[in-house]
Amino acid sequence: MPFSSRMNKGINMSEQILEIKDLHVVYNTDEGTVYAINGMDLSVEKGQVLGLVGETGAGKTTMALSVLRLLPDRIGEIKSGSIRLEDTDIIRAPEAEMKKIRGNKISMIFQDPMTSLNPIMTVGEQIAEVLEIHNRDMTKQQIEERVDEMLTLVGISPERKTDYPHQFSGGMKQRVVIAIALACTPDLLIADEPTTALDVTIQDQVLQMMRGLKEKFNTAMILITHDLGVVANNCDSVAIMYAGEVIEYGTVEDIFEGEERHPYTAGLFGSIPDLTKKERRLHPIDGLMPDPSNLPEGCAFHERCPKCMDICRTTKPEAMQFGTHMIRCHCCAPGIDGRETA
Repeated sequence: MPFSSRMNKGINMSEQILEIKDLHVVYNTDEGTVYAINGMDLSVEKGQVLGLVGETGAGKTTMALSVLRLLPDRIGEIKSGSIRLEDTDIIRAPEAEMKKIRGNKISMIFQDPMTSLNPIMTVGEQIAEVLEIHNRDMTKQQIEERVDEMLTLVGISPERKTDYPHQFSGGMKQRVVIAIALACTPDLLIADEPTTALDVTIQDQVLQMMRGLKEKFNTAMILITHDLGVVANNCDSVAIMYAGEVIEYGTVEDIFEGEERHPYTAGLFGSIPDLTKKERRLHPIDGLMPDPSNLPEGCAFHERCPKCMDICRTTKPEAMQFGTHMIRCHCCAPGIDGRETA
């Protein structure tokens, strides 16, 4: 049984909104082929908030762009696998259908609000544009009312709809981006590090607002972030990515409190300061992410792993299941360190 199916065992599959199976994505560059996604499995249920965690270069944004079919032309390529949005095959859908899906069924909040907005259009015009594209039966008056409603929802006075992006602070720009993303009440919202470059106070306000809007519209959400604190406070489940693969998946309780942990996940937690202990230095994970154009054999993490064994250097680990918790690591296999065999 594929991992993406196993991890949803017992779940009503009609509630599943997004399913990714064995996805492989490459970038064909002048310097060579970059293997960005390497057999990724993932699924999201309606109303669920999934936290996607990993270092820069793990493939998180590439996954999001693949779901929206926004990979760079002639460079980004989905080599194999499947992406299904309910009954729609995203990979094989014609571009005309994808234009109807983007901004309507799936919306994305991009990393940098400073560059996500058109500097020569008012914020009201940019929200209205999305509504005009996907709701052609709406009158101009209805669109104006919806623009006012969305600005109010994100905590901006409707009177400011005639202002331009440069007249807003970073946090306010991010609120406008969220208003655009949610204008058509999408079924799935992908938020790619939505609090990047915002101060801590504004981060909390933006995340609280996103939680409230998610509950109001029952929108499923993929929250891409480096911050495990954000994950703990906002997500229902968590997927840990490394070198283009999901190497650990589970509920928030599985990841934060489970007895089993992938060594990479353990390293992420180990690099967080512990306020109960006096230590002079942080404990980062040694080494760097492998070159995606020249990935190592076996487990992609073995060159940095403190628990590396001979098998890790030659054989890719299978997914080990512990109830709702999945880990791809030879250390979790039966027979290792006295573990019982099946």
